[in-house]
Amino acid sequence: MILEKTEKNLKEYEDFIKNCPKGHFAQTTMWAKIKDNWINEIVVSYDKEGKINGAMSVLIRKVPIFKASLMYSPRGPVCDVHDKKVLKTLLDGAKDLAKKYNAYVLKLDPDIKNSDAEFLDIVKELGFKVKSAGKNFEGIQPKFVFRLDVKDKTEDEIFSAFHNKTRYNVRVALKNGVTTSIGTREDLKRFHEIMIETGARDEFVIRPLEYFEKMYDVMAPSGNLRLYLAHYEGKIISGTIAIKYGDKVWYLYGASSNSYRNVMPNYLLQWEMIKWAIEEKCRIYDFRGVSGDLSEDNPLYGLYRFKKGFSGEFTEFVGDIDYTFKPFMKLMVEKGEPIFRKVRRKVMLLKK
Repeated sequence: MILEKTEKNLKEYEDFIKNCPKGHFAQTTMWAKIKDNWINEIVVSYDKEGKINGAMSVLIRKVPIFKASLMYSPRGPVCDVHDKKVLKTLLDGAKDLAKKYNAYVLKLDPDIKNSDAEFLDIVKELGFKVKSAGKNFEGIQPKFVFRLDVKDKTEDEIFSAFHNKTRYNVRVALKNGVTTSIGTREDLKRFHEIMIETGARDEFVIRPLEYFEKMYDVMAPSGNLRLYLAHYEGKIISGTIAIKYGDKVWYLYGASSNSYRNVMPNYLLQWEMIKWAIEEKCRIYDFRGVSGDLSEDNPLYGLYRFKKGFSGEFTEFVGDIDYTFKPFMKLMVEKGEPIFRKVRRKVMLLKK
């Protein structure tokens, strides 16, 4: 069913998401506030006692030109993913949303390993299509990640399990006088400057400063977000953004200056974020995305090697899963939207 967003219902929803093993920050109402260019709705399932036993935050966006909407549940659903009855109830709620918003598809990219054959069988029986994907960063959320089990472990136990070169590089940073701090909102400007530098070097698109400020304003006051900064010779030379929610900490964004990379600030920042997860008695520290193409000639192999050095588990998720409400409309959008974007880009260039 679609959740009525009363204060009581939203508190019950947040408590469920926070305490469920499949809980994820992208399923929170906080994340929906950050993604405020989307409409947000929540569907839930209740057990016999009237308590939530499954939930899914859904982001909804109208598609340009086409009179239809796309529905996306980032890292949803949150529930016992082997309970077919709960999954069907959540799907029924999504179908109600599809009617309300004239949606043509529901997209999921759940926090579930690709080896979970039971879950895959259930969603296929319910009518979902598991999409084949590439091995790099084709989806909205990464399909391949590194995860570190930190539950009930000490700093010494975790540090000693790092690859010897990783331990060495953390020590190099400390020996060279690199220090770290928790940044303030005002420090986001410098972080963003370094992020632009990083994007130009590694060839990826950078979000505007306002996006990071919004993220900070929504999540930092509650202690769910930290901006970590690395300092060297009085300068901020590197930074990361980490999110803590439930029993997990995620490394979300990283930026490093082209200068001073030899003093290894990024290794020290990772260690500081891992220590946060340990201090908060978390279960998992998530390094987030890497490429699934593990060949050494892959340009993204360096990112894989960096994260692998911290001795996490290389994890492949099931990837993108679609439930199609309007097959013809879906075909039209997928064929037409790239053309629309291309034309719009040319018009914008002509206006300059």
